Order: sequence, then C-alpha cells, then structure tokens
Amino acid sequence: MKTGFVYDPRFRDHDTGAHHPEQPARMDAAIAAIEAAPWHDRLLNLPARAADIAQVERIHSLRYIRRAEAACDDSAPFLDTTDVTISPASCDVALLAAGAPLALADALVAGRIDNGFALLRPPGHHAEHDAAMGFCLFNNVAILARHLQHAHGLDKIAILDWDVHHGNGTQHAFEEDPSVLYVSLHQYPYYPGTGAWSETGSGRGAGATLNCPMPAGATDSAYERAFMEQVLPKLDAFKPECLIVSAGFDAHRDDPLADVQLSTSMYAWMTERVLETADLHAGGRLLSVLEGGYHLERLGECVATHVAGLLGVPASE
Repeated sequence: MKTGFVYDPRFRDHDTGAHHPEQPARMDAAIAAIEAAPWHDRLLNLPARAADIAQVERIHSLRYIRRAEAACDDSAPFLDTTDVTISPASCDVALLAAGAPLALADALVAGRIDNGFALLRPPGHHAEHDAAMGFCLFNNVAILARHLQHAHGLDKIAILDWDVHHGNGTQHAFEEDPSVLYVSLHQYPYYPGTGAWSETGSGRGAGATLNCPMPAGATDSAYERAFMEQVLPKLDAFKPECLIVSAGFDAHRDDPLADVQLSTSMYAWMTERVLETADLHAGGRLLSVLEGGYHLERLGECVATHVAGLLGVPASE
C-alpha cells in the first residue's frame, strides 16, 4: 500500500511551556520512532501547508479565528481555558496542523496514496465552533471531513475517535449532520464530561453519533468487544466513502493522563480493523490524524505501530 505521511518541524514552535503534557517533545519522540523503523523510507512524504481561513471557517466562526490570532499576537498566556497554553507562534502552527491533513486528502483523492497519517500538534478534537479547549485550537479532523466533502465531492464521511478523551468538538460539529458519522471510544466519566451512550445525534443527524464510553481500567478485551459489537456494525451500516481516524494514543496503559489499560498491540489490532472497513466500503480510503498521547516512549511506539499497520507491514519489520 502507498501510505502518505505529513510532518513539519514547525509543529514544535507551538510553545506550551516546560511542564505542559502537550509539548514539542511529543513530535521528537514520534519522529524518532518512525525514522528508526526499517520501513520508514516506504512512506510518501508530503509537505504540510497551512489551512486557509475559508477552510477553517467551515467548522469555526471567523470571530473565533480572529480572536485566536489576536491572542497569539498579543502574547497571551492561554486561549479561553488555562489548559490551552499558547505562544506567539501558536495560531500559525494550529493553522498548519489544520492544513496538513488536507494535503493527505488531496493526494488520496488523486490516487497518489491509499491512506495516510498526519503527525501534528496541537491536537484538535476538543476545539468547539467558538472556543479553544483541551489543548486544542482548531478541529483538525472536522476541517478535514468538510474538505473531503466540499473540495472533493465525497458525501459520507466516518470519523472514528479512539483518543481516551471524548471528542466533544467533533461530535458537536456534526451532531445534526447525517452525512458525517462520528464514533468515539473514550474513558467515561472523564474529561471533558461528554460522550454518554445517550448522545446519538439530533435532528437530521439522529443516529449518526455513536459513543462507546469505557470505564477506568478497561482493557484490550473491552475495546475488542466494543469494536465487534458496536463500532464495526455501525460503520458497516453507514458505508463511508472515506474513513478518518482521530488517532489519540493516550488510552495506552502507561499514559499519565488517563486510566484505560490498552496495550501497544491493541493499536495494531484496531488499525487492522479500520483498514478492513475502509477496504470494504471506501476503496481503502483512510486518513489518520494524531490527537493525544503523553507518555513519550509509548507515543513513539504506538505511532510507529499504527503507521506500520497502514503500510501493511509488521511494526518490527
């Protein structure tokens, strides 16, 4: 398989301070793991580009975008909440993070790649229409889904979010839209407090949201059961034209910010299942975007395992 890969060293320029868990060292750890893998030269490296304002406006209000720009220009210490620490470069880096997956989408639709992974920061799935939240400025996967629809004419997009925190911003962006299926597995109750079983979409989007809340201590077997009984049947019924993964790796048992107990091998298993679904319904079209993951060694390990799966090779090959 041809797997596209997008990364840019400018993602390190979003300065969150010495003790923030969402730190530039996350990029260093992931890049080191990928470059150490014997298969890394098989990736098709694509240049990242910043999203333009019109692309971001498909998800966020212009007022919010300008407010984020002004906060960075004014060297504000944070945006909206104290966990969204910012620096003068942060808005530019966030626009780059929003645009990087779009380069993958363009290559995917053009037939240059079969699937792809965007290694980026800041993450995005907590960002709301008018507010930053949970380390996130702009909602990268939501902007990607709309780009696939508006720029490439795809209709039915599925987003699978396996970050340990519920993607409130992504759910809210599409909860009334039947053309985008949002599926999330996450620790519950936990930050940000959303993602109950009862949240299934509203209006025309009723039924186009599936939440699989997991208790603290959930292991591989619980996730496998949720996949087989809930996630995969929902994706099969929806029949997406492209599958997007909000690929957080903070449900790993060693991650310091949560209490789910997944193994590294479970990410290989989940990657295999989503590839099978993409092959079955979407001509193999699958795009994956980094969200969380805060144990540096395990983040690198899991990213490498996931990307190897996208390539169709063993992680240790």
